[in-house]
Amino acid sequence: MAKQVKEKSIEESLWQACDKLRGSVESSEYKHVVLGLIFLKFASDKFEERRAEIIAERHEKFIEMKEFYNEKNVFYLNETSRWSFIKANAKQDDLALKIDTALHNIEKNNPALKGALPDNYFSRLGLDKTKLASLIDQISEINTIADKQNDIVGRVYEYFLAKFAIKEGKGKGEFYTPKSIVNLIAEMIEPYQGIIYDPACGSGGMFVQSVKFIEQHHGNKKEVSVYGQEYTNTTYKLAKMNLAIRGISANLGEKAADTFGADQHPDLKADFIMANPPFNQKDWRGKDELTDDPRWKGYDVPPKSNANYGWILNMAAKLSDNGVAGFILANGALSGGGEEFKIRKKLIENNVVEAIIILPRNMFYTTDISVTLWVLNKNKTAKIVDKGTATRNYREREEEILFMDLRQQGEPFEKKYIQFSPAQIKDIAQTLHTWQTDTATYKDIPEYCYSANKKEVEKKDFSLVPSKYIEFVNRDENIDFDTKMKGLQTELKDILAQEEASKADLQNVFKNLGYEL
Repeated sequence: MAKQVKEKSIEESLWQACDKLRGSVESSEYKHVVLGLIFLKFASDKFEERRAEIIAERHEKFIEMKEFYNEKNVFYLNETSRWSFIKANAKQDDLALKIDTALHNIEKNNPALKGALPDNYFSRLGLDKTKLASLIDQISEINTIADKQNDIVGRVYEYFLAKFAIKEGKGKGEFYTPKSIVNLIAEMIEPYQGIIYDPACGSGGMFVQSVKFIEQHHGNKKEVSVYGQEYTNTTYKLAKMNLAIRGISANLGEKAADTFGADQHPDLKADFIMANPPFNQKDWRGKDELTDDPRWKGYDVPPKSNANYGWILNMAAKLSDNGVAGFILANGALSGGGEEFKIRKKLIENNVVEAIIILPRNMFYTTDISVTLWVLNKNKTAKIVDKGTATRNYREREEEILFMDLRQQGEPFEKKYIQFSPAQIKDIAQTLHTWQTDTATYKDIPEYCYSANKKEVEKKDFSLVPSKYIEFVNRDENIDFDTKMKGLQTELKDILAQEEASKADLQNVFKNLGYEL
C-alpha cells in the first residue's frame, strides 16, 4: 500500500519558501521581508475583489476612486502597487525598487496605514534577485481571501510570528506572546466592549486575540477601541500591518516610542489592559528621570534597577474606575524588598490585586523560566456587569486575592514548548470567574488554587508567591521506592547494554579498515 503524503499547509509551504532567502539576508530580517510581501498580496487580492464588485454593479467610472474602496475597508492600490504588476516584473533587475514603490504608494493613498509600511526596505537589503523572484512566485500561489472563515492571511501572520520567535530564540522574538497565553488572558478578563490598551504591544497579538474573543462570543468588534504603544520601529510597523489586514482600527501613537519616556496616551483610561512587557528591564528611565511622573501618584517611585513595577504602575494608572488588567511578568516581581515591597504592599492595601497565576515553564520562546500572570481590578466590589450575551453578578472580594498554580497544566508542542489546550483555558478561566461570583461553588484545590484574605497576605510579609498559600501535596509519600528503584535499575541496564553494543560496532568499523582500537 502506497504511503500517504501529508499535504503541506500554506503556512509550511511559505516557511520553506522563506528559507530560500538563506544566505542573502540575515534570518532576523526574514519576517519583515515575508510579512511585507504577504501584506502586499493580501491588499491586492482585496482590491481586485472590490474592483470586480464595482464593475459588476455597473460603476466602471468609479473603479479608480479611493472612496469606493475605503467605504468597504479595502485599501486602494494604483496600478504599480498591485500584485499582478509585481508578479509580471518579478524577473526584472529593479524588482526590489518596484516592491518599495508599491508599498510607498499604498501608504500614501491610504491614511490608515500611515507609518505602517517599510520605507525603501527591500532596496536597502540587497536581496538576491533570483531568491526574491522565487518567493514572489510562491506567494502568488496563495489566494489570501479564498476562505474568509479561516482567515488565511491571519493564520499565516500568526504562524510566521511564532516561528520567527522560536527561530530567533533567547534574547529575541520579544514582539510575540504565545497564542495560548493571550487566549487565557482574554478569557479571564473578557474584553467585550470599551477601550483596550497594551503599553508594550509588540506585533499586536493581544489586540488580534481580543477581537477574536469578541467575535467567538458573538460580540461586536466595533464596540471596542484599541490603543497601544511599541518601542521598536520595525515591530511597530509589523503591528500596524498585522492589525490592518484584519480590519482592526488602532491608535498606536504617532510613532514608535518608549512608553515611559514618551507616553503616547498620557490621558488614557482603559477598560481592559492586556500586556507582556519586557521582563526585568534594566535600562529604563526610572528613579532619576521620572521622579514626579503622575503614573506613580500615591506610590513609591519604581527602582531604577528594574522596570517591573514601572510597568505595573503604568497599567494601574491607565485603568478606568472599573478597569481590569491581565499581564505577564517575571516571578521576581512577586516578592523582594525596597521600593518594590512598598509598591506591592500599597497595591494590596488598595485592593487592586485580583489574582496571581503561576504559569508553566517553557511557554515562551525567549526564556524557559516560569512566569506570572497578574490580574488587576480597580473595582472588586459587588456589581452586575454585562458580558456580551450574558451578565455576571460579581460578589464583594476587596479583602481577597486568588492564587493559582498552573505548572501541572499544559500540553507539549513544537517539541520543547508548552501551551494550554482550549479546554484547559476554559477551565482555568472558569475557576477565576467562579471565585469572583460564587463562594458556595468555589473550592480551594491543593496544588491548583487558593483564596487568601488580606490578613493572610499581610502575615506573609505581603508576598505574592502562590506557593506560600496553595497547599502542596508531598507526592513522595505515595511512592513505592522499591518499585521505583527496580524500574530505574532496568532502565540503566538497557542504557549500559546499548553503550557496549555501540562500542563493539565502532571497534568493528575500525577493524574492517585495518586498525585496532
